[in-house]
Amino acid sequence: MTEARTFSEQNPIRVFLLDDHEVVRRGLTDLLDAEPDISVVGDADSVEHALVRGPALRPDVAVLDVRLPDGDGITVCRELRSQMPELSCLMLTSFDDEEALLDAIMAGAAGYVLKQIKGSDLISAVRTVASGQSMLDPTTTARLMRKLRTDPAEEPPLSQELAGLSPRERDILALIGDGLTNREIGKELYLSEKTVKNHISRLLAKLGVQRRVQAAVLANQLEHPETAGHHSAR
Repeated sequence: MTEARTFSEQNPIRVFLLDDHEVVRRGLTDLLDAEPDISVVGDADSVEHALVRGPALRPDVAVLDVRLPDGDGITVCRELRSQMPELSCLMLTSFDDEEALLDAIMAGAAGYVLKQIKGSDLISAVRTVASGQSMLDPTTTARLMRKLRTDPAEEPPLSQELAGLSPRERDILALIGDGLTNREIGKELYLSEKTVKNHISRLLAKLGVQRRVQAAVLANQLEHPETAGHHSAR
């Protein structure tokens, strides 16, 4: 667990912005730069631009639009954090998309806010994630998992679902939870990409989920059993 980071006027929170609308970027820059302990160090209007500029600017927090013309902010979050593990990403979107929330969690985002958020709330969200805290509530994650199940009426306890997995499938599930791609999982376990795909199809069916991102949330609950407790609560 990394210790909380502290910022001040002398050592402000360095923020990087990604949004394809210039008006939004300018509005966010004006809002955040007005705070003595926050400094916007740069922005980008596309995924490509963000991946080039982001690492060079060494931000503490990246505020990333989820939907972009040439891709999505979730990919940017994953890529930037692979180069800068200390970076905290705050996903910004104009609608409440639960699937995007799950994808953001898996990409290592520290928070997720709607564009309708009040300015003062966005400022405090930036400060919260900059200090190393997450704004993603494990209970919410568990609730989302329940909603996204193929058959919510039949929901066995988490441990029961996982007991049906083979040791190899458990290994693969853990690596999905770490955000690895099929190719990376194959390298790690000395399997072909096709074999990994087959294993993943089977384990998704056994877990009763449709997408690998949902399996990844289950994998994270394995590492944090306190979340699993909420999972089967009614």
